[in-house]
Amino acid sequence: MPSPSSSAPLRCISSMATRLLLEELFAAYAQHSGLVVALTSVGGVDAAKRVQAGEPVDLVVVADDALAKLAAAGHVRPDSVRALVHSPVAVAVPAGRPTPDISTEAALRRTVAQALRIGYSTGPSGTALLKLLEGWGLLALLKDHLIQAPPGVPVGQMLATGQVDLGFQQLSELLPVQGITRLGTMPEGAQIISTFSGAVASSSTQPEQAQALLSFLASDAAAEAKARQGMTPA
Repeated sequence: MPSPSSSAPLRCISSMATRLLLEELFAAYAQHSGLVVALTSVGGVDAAKRVQAGEPVDLVVVADDALAKLAAAGHVRPDSVRALVHSPVAVAVPAGRPTPDISTEAALRRTVAQALRIGYSTGPSGTALLKLLEGWGLLALLKDHLIQAPPGVPVGQMLATGQVDLGFQQLSELLPVQGITRLGTMPEGAQIISTFSGAVASSSTQPEQAQALLSFLASDAAAEAKARQGMTPA
């Protein structure tokens, strides 16, 4: 266990999908360890770029494929990588709009084909959605209907402000958004589930404390918080 508060705060950078979860878990960790964590949450693409650019951090939490690239390039310690959560992508519409059927893969395909403006995010979930649409033979047809959220801008925000009519984003990011109706996670056969992992940054000045924190994030003690945020332990 790290020694209380005699250490400088640990610095963590994460993607937005895990922001609320990490805030909750870091607060719990501080209660029994006395260690404060300074969290910066940005779009996952931006988070990876900032780590690549040498921003001084102790802990990195991003999608597992992005973290694997950071590890291969020496920006995080490969032996410290831990899978933390599985995070499903959910579907939503602006509040007050009719709620289309997404209960089966065929129903979701019809709903997507009829949508005028479809919001999707950067990062692995957006890439997976485009691959799904291509598999359905809809990608070319919907080319002019797809609107990718700028990095750091939640799809939920685009839904709430009426910029898009149908949106796909991690459930954890849609849960706290007002002004939208969540239709649920994607159905069997069309599910998109991202895994978010953590690792100690190679630039960390407190690697042992960062590793202890990472072990807590991966422990059974974090499971209830993960469920509250629409995720499951990895």
